[in-house]
Amino acid sequence: MCDSDSTIEDLMCVCIARQVEDGEILAQGLATPLVAAGYLLAWHTHAPNVYFASAIGQSLCNEGAPLRLSNIESLWLDKAMCSFGFVQVGADLLPRYPPKEFFRPGQVDTHGNFNNIAFGKDIKNPRLRLPGSGGIPDVTPISNQIYLYVPRHSRVTFVEKLDICSGIGHSAERRRGAGTKYLVSDLGQFDFYKGRMRLTHLHPGVEIERVIAKTGFELQMANPIEETQLPDQKDIRLLNEMIDPLGIRRLEFLSGPHRRQAIKDIIEMEKVL
Repeated sequence: MCDSDSTIEDLMCVCIARQVEDGEILAQGLATPLVAAGYLLAWHTHAPNVYFASAIGQSLCNEGAPLRLSNIESLWLDKAMCSFGFVQVGADLLPRYPPKEFFRPGQVDTHGNFNNIAFGKDIKNPRLRLPGSGGIPDVTPISNQIYLYVPRHSRVTFVEKLDICSGIGHSAERRRGAGTKYLVSDLGQFDFYKGRMRLTHLHPGVEIERVIAKTGFELQMANPIEETQLPDQKDIRLLNEMIDPLGIRRLEFLSGPHRRQAIKDIIEMEKVL
């Protein structure tokens, strides 16, 4: 799908970076290295005045840090301009200064509502427990800056009906705000035209039939559907040399023993740095 110098993780990072505008507050959740790499790419290129609101210690920074695993807390907190308690963030800051944030949904429907809690409608006895909602139910009903990303596009994630709703997109429960604005997956880019998910860009080499087959609801189609622009050599160099030389962003595409081995390898490489 990508050329010989770039990968799908590079392409998704670039798509995330292209959504960033200079001067914005960018919220970063836990265990979201693709998002962190995309934010840092924007900071290194066209958005030098962004602020990073990290869930790690609820800190605010205006200076980025390379991606790490074992010492990520010190890399962010040592650069923090200030730190906040979780209650203060949720109750006081987010309603006044809503940041741009990319969430990774376990399930998402055509209206951009999403689930990060569990698979299975019985919440007391789910088939699979997901990481949890965090502050998503507090932020999404009021935010204008809801963005989503899905590293592995499939009918497991793109569903007709959510098992549980933790993130509010375009639905009757929305109190104010614009609803979900954008989604990028490993197959393409989407907006939410008139409140429904619409395919706007196919990644190079991806056929529209593949996207339809891997989506569990009827997709709206932009006219025309464009092709995602590949990363340029500067983007690739920054990602590989400055932002994520250990390849932590690749973890979002791995599972099982491959992910466990990759984590071990990354931690060993960190010891050398």
